Amino acid sequence: MALMQDIEGMLKEAMRQKDENKRNAVRLLLTAIKNKEKELRRLPDDAEIQQIIGSQIKQRRDSVEQFTKAGRGELAAREEAEIETLRSFLPEALSPEALSQIIDEAIAEVGAQSAREMGKIMKVLMPKVVGRADGKQVNELVRQKLQG
Repeated sequence: MALMQDIEGMLKEAMRQKDENKRNAVRLLLTAIKNKEKELRRLPDDAEIQQIIGSQIKQRRDSVEQFTKAGRGELAAREEAEIETLRSFLPEALSPEALSQIIDEAIAEVGAQSAREMGKIMKVLMPKVVGRADGKQVNELVRQKLQG
């Protein structure tokens, strides 16, 4: 639950600093966590909170893409700032080499031989890399390894 305390501390800090982007990002995150808490009927653990943060980041990346296409640079910049705020709660991202090694271990653990076993691999792999690697990137790397 240390992660939850960090998030609440960040909200207080953002309010003291009058940083609207940071405050809004953290408030939306806390709302998503509260919704998950109601769904689970218990407090989410740190891993579940990291998954929530990951989905919040993914939503904002999609927004940045849409705002950029629409020529709304100021809104895209605001979303980018919120992404950085959310990233501060996640563990450090995996290096490409470390990610490749974790993927190799997951493939060996499952004993996968073809792309048809992609689901089994992802099921084992994603809990190990949650918050430290982009799911889309992981998916592509697994596909490459299974084809090659």
